Amino acid sequence: MVKYIIKRLLISLLILFGVSLILYVLVRLMPDTAFYEGLDLQATNVEQLVWQRKELYGLNDNSFWGIIKGYFGWLWNFVRGDFGESFQGTGAVSEMIFKDMGVSFIISFVSLILQLLIAIPLGIRCACNQYGKLDYAATVLTMIGISFPSFFFGNIMIKLFAVELGWFPAQGLEDATKMLTGFDKFLDQLHHLVLPLFVLVILSIGSLMRYTRTNTLEVLNADYIRTARAKGLSENKVVYKHVFRNTMIPLVTTLAGILPGLFGGSMITEEVFALPGIGQAAWKAFTKSDIPFIMTYNMFIAVLTVVGILLTDLMYALVDPRVKLGK
Repeated sequence: MVKYIIKRLLISLLILFGVSLILYVLVRLMPDTAFYEGLDLQATNVEQLVWQRKELYGLNDNSFWGIIKGYFGWLWNFVRGDFGESFQGTGAVSEMIFKDMGVSFIISFVSLILQLLIAIPLGIRCACNQYGKLDYAATVLTMIGISFPSFFFGNIMIKLFAVELGWFPAQGLEDATKMLTGFDKFLDQLHHLVLPLFVLVILSIGSLMRYTRTNTLEVLNADYIRTARAKGLSENKVVYKHVFRNTMIPLVTTLAGILPGLFGGSMITEEVFALPGIGQAAWKAFTKSDIPFIMTYNMFIAVLTVVGILLTDLMYALVDPRVKLGK
């Protein structure tokens, strides 16, 4: 077990090294106009400020050794937690990321719980009633949900429930016209989050439900399930004791993307609903060529993805006793 974990950690570090190298090369290929973002172009010292920015991130020397030195300098600063200052003039990148991460985490976590509570039982029920009315109805609705782009579906919800019916706020996290505190503020924020959460859940449960349904159908056709039924076990006991656990084994693979999804934000959805999360901050950084934020955010997502994959590998041993991590 320990040997396997050490091996996976070393592979993960190698992957992160490759990602950081690719990211640094791509940033070096960006045009020089990116370094003028947030600066007063009429200032007399604008060129000096641009040179200082390049010097700070090791991007001013285009020679081979200059590139190597700049890359390892940036990588060392990243490892130390020194992510630099945002080109947008909003302060340190680390403060921006951790300030905006809370909203994104809450939205993603709540939507994840709702997805699991809806998609997995629905997928199992559809598999147990294959080609029934519920199966057909759920399949059609989930396929429609999968087909909708998030920005399109989000704008439809805003048009229908915010503009036409006026049931929910269209954008933002709080009502700017009111000074609310305590529980009233919490209810107001919850009211603002209904539409974003609805969009995230509807667009996500489709793939998870179909995946659960497919895995359940495969397990239901296994020999040991027929044996369990032949022994006289009730259908509920067969499904929830024998089928459910074995259905979860392939579903563990999908957990690899949960960690970056929880902390990385939902970029398009947050932008559509103007939510002050890390996803919206990343969108603004990309549109304004905020190099320090772009480099940090992408490495942050890469680290979360690698950690998620590592945790997924370890979880296989918990749900599938046939997996031996020590080999």
